Order: sequence, then C-alpha cells, then structure tokens
Amino acid sequence: MSESTYRAFKLEFVNQETFHSLKELTFKTKDYVYWWNHHRIHSSLNYQTPIAKRISALKKHFINFV
Repeated sequence: MSESTYRAFKLEFVNQETFHSLKELTFKTKDYVYWWNHHRIHSSLNYQTPIAKRISALKKHFINFV
C-alpha cells in the first residue's frame, strides 16, 4: 500500500468508523476496498476509478492485439 493510499484509508475510513468486533472490522474493510476500487475517483488516474482505468487499459490492449 502506498503512503498516500494508507493516508486516505486512515482519514476516510479508520478515523470515521467505530468497530465493535474483528468481524465488523473485516466486513467494513472489505466494503471500503470495494468502494475505493469501484466508486472513488482518483486524480492520479485522470479522475477515473481504478476499475474504469483497468477496463480502459484492457480495451486498448485488446484493440491493439487484434
């Protein structure tokens, strides 16, 4: 995990939540990671989500491959 990702994880998630059990922490962390990858836009990815960026890269690769 990069320092900026870890910082965002702490500021946007850990510091905003209260966890009553390890099970709850695990569930909420998985939910946050899903949100991070599918819904949160990233300036370093030209304001796309990581999933959208990956799909775009795969499409370009596929088009160039064919």
